[in-house]
Amino acid sequence: MSDDAYGPVMRRPAADVLDTTGIGRYVRWLAAERDLRFDDYDGLWEWSVAEPEDFWESIWDHFAVDGEYERVLGSTEMPGAQWFPGSTVNYARHMLRHAVGDGAGGDVAIIARSQTRGPLELTFAELLDQVGRARAGLQRLGVRSGDRVVAYLPNIPEALVAFLAAASLGATWASCAPEFGSRSVVDRFAQIEPTVLLTIGGYTHGAKEIDKSREVAAIRAGLPSVRHVVAVPFGPVEVPDALSWDDLLAEPGPPEFEPVPFDHPLYVLFSSGTTGLPKVIVHSHGGILLEHLKLHALHLDTRPGDRALWFTTTAWAMWNITISAMLVGGSLVLLDGNPLHPDLEEQWRIVAETGASLLGTSPGYLMACRAQGVRPTDLLGGGAGRLRQVGVTGAPLPGEAFDWIAEQFGDDVLVNSISGGTDVCSAFVGGGPWQPVYRGEIAGPCLGVDVTAFDPDGREIVDELGELVVRAPMPSMPVRFWDDPGDERYREAYFDTYPGVWRHGDWVIRTRYRSFVVTGRSDATLNRGGVRLGTAEFYSVVEDLPEIDDSLVVHLEDSTGATAGNLMLFVVLRDGAELDDALRGRIRDTLRAELSPRHAPDVIAAVPAVPRTLTGKKLEKPIKQVLLGKEPGDVISADAVSDFDALAAYRDAART
Repeated sequence: MSDDAYGPVMRRPAADVLDTTGIGRYVRWLAAERDLRFDDYDGLWEWSVAEPEDFWESIWDHFAVDGEYERVLGSTEMPGAQWFPGSTVNYARHMLRHAVGDGAGGDVAIIARSQTRGPLELTFAELLDQVGRARAGLQRLGVRSGDRVVAYLPNIPEALVAFLAAASLGATWASCAPEFGSRSVVDRFAQIEPTVLLTIGGYTHGAKEIDKSREVAAIRAGLPSVRHVVAVPFGPVEVPDALSWDDLLAEPGPPEFEPVPFDHPLYVLFSSGTTGLPKVIVHSHGGILLEHLKLHALHLDTRPGDRALWFTTTAWAMWNITISAMLVGGSLVLLDGNPLHPDLEEQWRIVAETGASLLGTSPGYLMACRAQGVRPTDLLGGGAGRLRQVGVTGAPLPGEAFDWIAEQFGDDVLVNSISGGTDVCSAFVGGGPWQPVYRGEIAGPCLGVDVTAFDPDGREIVDELGELVVRAPMPSMPVRFWDDPGDERYREAYFDTYPGVWRHGDWVIRTRYRSFVVTGRSDATLNRGGVRLGTAEFYSVVEDLPEIDDSLVVHLEDSTGATAGNLMLFVVLRDGAELDDALRGRIRDTLRAELSPRHAPDVIAAVPAVPRTLTGKKLEKPIKQVLLGKEPGDVISADAVSDFDALAAYRDAART
């Protein structure tokens, strides 16, 4: 069948792709060093999943990872795969190895643009010096391998410096964006008992000054394990009774890196807290190192001297992914603040000013640019400038966004729609320069990822909607969950549905020619403006209010991706309470303060009850379907839930 039997091919790989790209250098290396030759990407992918030990060993060797190992895979069990047993690595060492060598230190490592302070740049030599100083400072505070260092920081150079310093010591890192309220932060950080907290006192979001002093005080009070607080200067609000950033960096330190086992914790990422406290997902030095070398060089096509810009916060895995551009010699463009301030064109202006080769963004942003007639080529001097790739994640990318990028740039810029997750801190499916671009689809499986779609009985299906699954281990799959004896929560999260096979929780269509269409999550995560929160976190705040007995929240996404969608909160009032404008205002204010400003509901309505399954789970998905127009009896059986008759009340309440 033809390539466009499912969706039209919008862009084919360039004729010289193997001569000009990172994946081309890798393919030529395989031919020279391994006597392996491939005619196309599909053949390379098939080999990468059929021979995982050979593939991942080639990644180790091709990118000259330091260290020796006993073998590539000690065990292939999921969960429990043992990658490169006997090896020692350090992620920070590989991030900074491009800072040494003849002339390398003078190259720009970081370009920072901020709405709180002026622009800032660091060379690789300056970055290396600051990391050494921060490392020495953390050592003076008693930080050792295995300790936890946490940050309540925006996407600024100090966050990267502190992270690399902690990683160089073998300490474990975690971060939350300052948009998060104190409860969200404490729910995350308290689980890992950190010893050091880095924080700011406030920031500017667009033209608005945000004072976070109350939240910082509440976070400090909620983290009794913290022995030292480091205040990063950022905006006019000071953090009292804290060590200053300058004091932390007061003394120079050698650029040393503690060798740690491959699976030693590098950082933890947090789930969205959909069913209770956020899960603490432990990622390893070695797993992240190999996975991000592959992702940046072979899929995102990051090359030495490139500059990577991806608007993200420090609470999202895309921060961790983007900064890894330095692993392959790339530089970083760091943005913080309101990405739409002063207007939609600002991100394109920054691309032009900084010479970014990669722009990472959201479907909503691209659709908004399209709707408002933004012309990025005008802002980039009449062409694409140094921009080669637009990476997109966070939600499915509509076909119209593919059209718009093609209209603006032709074949000069590759649209790379990717999908992965916090759980693996990488992508399962995505594109790259050796793959076609299919309108409205993700180009295919990433190298080394045995990903497909299953039906409910665990059978692989093609051209039908199914569960996204991964049938073989990836190095960046979590080492474990924090405080999870016997890996019980880990197994429940990914392996209960299909034993021995990772079920991710995305609904996908895998086409007959291996492209993917992601249709949405099969769990309940609230994603508003790039800040992801789980419904359980939402309920813990709302139901703390004295007037509220129970609640349920539903996010109706905008199918075009042009807006943040409609966030609807339904509340069961306690006896004597009235849902008036004053209570609605207090609910919104509380959610802004405790969770994030982006999660203030658009609609707040009273309902008689919150229907639940017989095991006590709120009917978030069935009620969402009712709000989208389906009849209650069509989405769930009446004998499977409590308060079934209340389902109809949600549609009525939403209309008032």
